[in-house]
Amino acid sequence: MGNTYLWIKTFHIVFIASWFAGLFYLPRIFVNLADEKNAEAHARILGMADRLFRFMTILAVPAVLLGLMLWLFFGIGRGEVWMHAKLFFVILVIGYHHACWGLLKKFRAGMNKRSGVWYRWFNEVPVLLLIVIVALVVIKP
Repeated sequence: MGNTYLWIKTFHIVFIASWFAGLFYLPRIFVNLADEKNAEAHARILGMADRLFRFMTILAVPAVLLGLMLWLFFGIGRGEVWMHAKLFFVILVIGYHHACWGLLKKFRAGMNKRSGVWYRWFNEVPVLLLIVIVALVVIKP
């Protein structure tokens, strides 16, 4: 498959890892936002959340595009059940990312109704999704 394939795969993994770092950390910021009572501190934390969301969105785009390149141009997993399952879970990750955007908009509008405990549980979702996706890629059931 050559060097091009290996470089695309390398950058796909790097962008995925970086994107997931944001998906792991943003809900932890939400915990702090939900629990913070000081307006000045809340505004500072909200700024952090905004910047992280923008950055992780920038990382998500090449992560997904490079994965699609591996699938479409190099035939990785083409026609395989594990790849269809992986794509389903990737769509769930994108949905989670979108849900984070919706929650961030609620924080911006001062409309958050959820507790820090709820966000702690919400924070576990990308961990479970990552485990399933990696297992599908490695084990290829």
